[in-house]
Amino acid sequence: MALKKNGFIPSSAPEELKKVLVAVASVWGDTIDMEEFHVFPLKGAMTNEVFQINWPTNHGDLHQKVLVRVYGKGVEVFFNRDDEIRTFEYMSELGQGPRLLGRFSDGRIEEFIHARTLSVADLRDPEISSLIAAKLREFNNLDMPGPKNVLLWERLRTWLSQAKRFCSPSTAKEFGLDGLEEEISILEKELTQGYQEIGFCHNDLQYGNIMMDEETRVITLIDYEYASYNPVAYDLANHFCEMAANYHSETPHILDYSIYPDWFKSTCFAGLLCMQEMNTVMPKWSSYLAMPRNTLLLIICFGAYGESSRVM
Repeated sequence: MALKKNGFIPSSAPEELKKVLVAVASVWGDTIDMEEFHVFPLKGAMTNEVFQINWPTNHGDLHQKVLVRVYGKGVEVFFNRDDEIRTFEYMSELGQGPRLLGRFSDGRIEEFIHARTLSVADLRDPEISSLIAAKLREFNNLDMPGPKNVLLWERLRTWLSQAKRFCSPSTAKEFGLDGLEEEISILEKELTQGYQEIGFCHNDLQYGNIMMDEETRVITLIDYEYASYNPVAYDLANHFCEMAANYHSETPHILDYSIYPDWFKSTCFAGLLCMQEMNTVMPKWSSYLAMPRNTLLLIICFGAYGESSRVM
């Protein structure tokens, strides 16, 4: 996709994208020539390329903004793109994220959210953390269409299989891939005993996928590539692991466990989740909070497998 630099839509851009952009503008009452679209590449996306595209409206000096997302190549080994598109469309209908404005074969056009993407430090800010907890409980309670089967274990085994297929024997040995199948089985056995609350999980709740409106303090969760039904405890544990990640450092694939949330902070976050539905949710979550420390830590360590998949 030839939209690499600041400037206008290049002539080499796909005709399909140009037509969809013109159609989106016309829905808003703007008659635009291709020379009037301004392109600004945005940073931070991991699996896609994203661009802000502006154009002047028919109302003086006002400008419209949209976000163009160009799908990354080779990411189908991690998730099903068709499932992700269906999830995005339904989330858009529910008003849970940016609105879907148009689609083309290699990507889509989304509503431009007037909010900032969170930073590493934001995840450990008590006020912001409480807002994330409230939003996460709302997200986990969504009633999404389709099967509500847990995908975690199948996905881990699929990723492991793909990693072994792409890695040389020496690399597989370096990362201990041959032993991961047994570890996955142990975790599955230990963590599927007894009651589990199953909900719709984001599964990738890192700071780059959380946006906040500075004026209203409204939190929006974006990027649903990995979203699926899973144990809600996994979403919580994965978010804790993301607090130890910095994807803008020189070693983005290495977690810094010195900044992992301590026992007090992690239980406070879980408690905030519970408080969103005091009478119905508290009894369910209290079973996790009352667990022996080692058992709950095992659940929290759950999320580390999501991070190891990035390295694979």
